[in-house]
Amino acid sequence: SLWIRGLGAPMANPNEHAEGMMGEHAEKEYADFEARVKRTIYIDHLSPVVTRQVIRAALSQCAHVVSVEFVENYTIPYDIPAAALVELDDESQARSAVDLMRDFPFIIGGMPRPVRASLARPEMFPDRPSPPGSKMEFLWLKQGDPEYDGMSKLKSLAKRQEAENMALIKNILEEEKELAAQQQIMLDANYYKYDLLENIVQNGTVKNLAGHYRVNLFDG
Repeated sequence: SLWIRGLGAPMANPNEHAEGMMGEHAEKEYADFEARVKRTIYIDHLSPVVTRQVIRAALSQCAHVVSVEFVENYTIPYDIPAAALVELDDESQARSAVDLMRDFPFIIGGMPRPVRASLARPEMFPDRPSPPGSKMEFLWLKQGDPEYDGMSKLKSLAKRQEAENMALIKNILEEEKELAAQQQIMLDANYYKYDLLENIVQNGTVKNLAGHYRVNLFDG
């Protein structure tokens, strides 16, 4: 504050009001974000073929889905979902949905494997706002700095995990392809069976057999 000698009171800083308004806005924004976190669940182990509509339909039996946001995986060159943040109406629905998926094998599309669910945490959101009053500091590390060796180990670990993740994703995609082929064979077989039955009914074969064995097809 700027003190004016003789007036006995400090002159208000014209920026203080604007800073106060910004602080209040930041606090409200973060409070709204925390409320959204509490009513959101995190689902992973998803099939690559899962869509937002599939997730909405699967959860409709226990909750109302407000929004579905897939979590991007930047370590692989594939645009496929592996996890999602699903916002529901309120916190009670979020807890009920997580309990349901923990207690029962909950399958959402694709591979016959249960998905995993947990309550969301703030660090899971890519658009999370900074907590009011928080500050971030950045510094460059060079060889010889105390933290340099630790960062090098983390970098090597990240590369190894990326390679393992790629191998896993390729295996999952192969499984999905094989499953899709098996499902198509079953669909074709069922279609052939029902088509055969329909032809039998249409050409009078069933009626002739019923007459031969004296069976009344219309007997309730």
